[in-house]
Amino acid sequence: MASVVGTSTPPSSVSAVLDEKKDGPFSVPLETPPSASKPVANSPLTSEQQTKYDWLLERAKGWAEVPSTKGKNGPLTDNERMWLTKECLLRYLRATKWVQNDAEKRLLETLTWRREYGVEDLTAEHIGPENETGKQVIVGFDKQGRPCHYLNPGRQNTEVTPRQVQHMVFMLERVIDLIPAEQEKICLLIDFKTGAKRTNTAPGIGQGREVLHILQAHYPERLGRALIVNVPWVVWGFFKLITPFIDPLTKEKLKFNEDMTQYVTPEQLSVDIKGGQLPFEYNHSVYWPALMELSNRRRAERLQRWEAGGKLIGESEDYLRGHVTHGVAGVNAVSSEL
Repeated sequence: MASVVGTSTPPSSVSAVLDEKKDGPFSVPLETPPSASKPVANSPLTSEQQTKYDWLLERAKGWAEVPSTKGKNGPLTDNERMWLTKECLLRYLRATKWVQNDAEKRLLETLTWRREYGVEDLTAEHIGPENETGKQVIVGFDKQGRPCHYLNPGRQNTEVTPRQVQHMVFMLERVIDLIPAEQEKICLLIDFKTGAKRTNTAPGIGQGREVLHILQAHYPERLGRALIVNVPWVVWGFFKLITPFIDPLTKEKLKFNEDMTQYVTPEQLSVDIKGGQLPFEYNHSVYWPALMELSNRRRAERLQRWEAGGKLIGESEDYLRGHVTHGVAGVNAVSSEL
C-alpha cells in the first residue's frame, strides 16, 4: 500500500493509518471515528423542554433579518438558516438553562457576531500562514467519537495580531465540519510543550479573554473535554488570571496533566503526546489542502441535503450528516451517491 503522505485523500479510519505505519507517518485528517467509540447521547426532552424548543423554533422561523449596528444587518442567508439546526437551538437552550428568552437573545447575538466578525469570509489562504508550523491540528477521535483538536502553542510562528484569534475561529469551524453523526462536541487537546523558538507559550490576558468569550458566547455546548498537558508555571499563572471568567460547567471539563489515554485510545492519540501511537506528522503542504478538501466536501454534502429536505430552520444534524434518511419534514435524503 502506498504511503498516505503526499495524497489529499484522508484515510477513513485508524486501521488504514496503522496499515501505512510501515511506510512512515501520515499527514492528513482522519474522516471517521473508530467503530468502538461510544457517543454520549443527550437525555430525551421533557414535555416542558419540548414546549420551550417549539417556542424557540417558531421564533427563529419568524426572524426577518440579522440585526447589526455595523452595517451588516439584512435577511438571513441560506447558510445562516442552515446553521439554525434543531440541535443548535437546543444547545443554546441548554447553555441558558432553558430560559427561552435568553436563548433567543444569545442566538441572535451569535448570528450578529458571525456576520460582523466575518466567520464565513475567513479563507484558507488568509489563515494558512498561521498554521504553517502545525500549531493547530485536527486529527483522530476520542473514546466518545469527538474529533480531536490539538493546540500546540509551542509551535507559535507569528506575532500577536487579530489573525491569531481568527485562526482559532477558522479551525473551530473546520473541526465542527468533521464532527460525526450522533455527536455535537469536540475534544480539545492543548500541549504546552516548549517549541524551539518560543519559550513563552501563554497568550496575553487580553487575547485569552477574547478567545474565551468567543468560545463561551458563540460556541456553547461544543466542548466535550479539554485535556491540557506540559503546563509550565507561566501558563498556570495565565489560567489563574482567566479562571474568574470561565463558566463553572466549562471548568469541570478541563483536565490538567492527566494521562490522555484515559480519554483518547493510544491508536487515536498523536505520537507527539505521551502514550500516543497515531503516526501523525504535520506537513503543511499536505495537511492544509487535505483539511480544506474534507471540510468543503462535508459542507457541500450538508447543503445538498438541507436543500433536499426543504431548506428548513430546525433541520436535524444527523440528517444533514447523512446518518438518517429523512429530515424533520419527513423528506427523503438526497441520492446515496453522497
